[in-house]
Amino acid sequence: MKNQPLDGHCHCKHVSWQYLSLPDNITACNCTVCSRYGVLWAYGYLNDTVKVYGKTKCYTRGDKELSFHFCNTCGCVAYWLANYPRDNGQFRIAVNMRLIDQPEKIKLIPIRHFEGLHSFKDLPTNKTKVKDLWF
Repeated sequence: MKNQPLDGHCHCKHVSWQYLSLPDNITACNCTVCSRYGVLWAYGYLNDTVKVYGKTKCYTRGDKELSFHFCNTCGCVAYWLANYPRDNGQFRIAVNMRLIDQPEKIKLIPIRHFEGLHSFKDLPTNKTKVKDLWF
C-alpha cells in the first residue's frame, strides 16, 4: 500500500494532483495562511513524488519563498510550491490532503503539528492521526 498513488482534486475537478505513495506523516500548520485555509499538507518534490495538473492562480506571501495555488473556478487550495529550487535543483511542494478522493486511505497517517505562527518549529508528537482531525 505504501507505493499506491493518492489522487486529489478541487471541487470542480479542474485542478488535481497525484502523490506517488503514502506519506509518512501529514502536517497541520498554524501559520497565518495555513490556519485560514484549514489544510493538511503532504510534502514532496514537483514532478518527482508529486504531479500537479490544471491551471491555477496563486498567492505569494510576504517572504516570497512559496506560492499557494488554488483553482481558478472553485477556489480550492490545491498545493503550495516553492518559488526557488533547493540545492538539489528540485522544487519543494506540499499538496492539500483535504482534497483526496478517498480519505479512508490516509486516516491512520500520523499528524505532524508545525508551529508556523511564532517559533517555526515542530511541536512534540501526540499520536494524533488524520482521522482525529477529519472523520
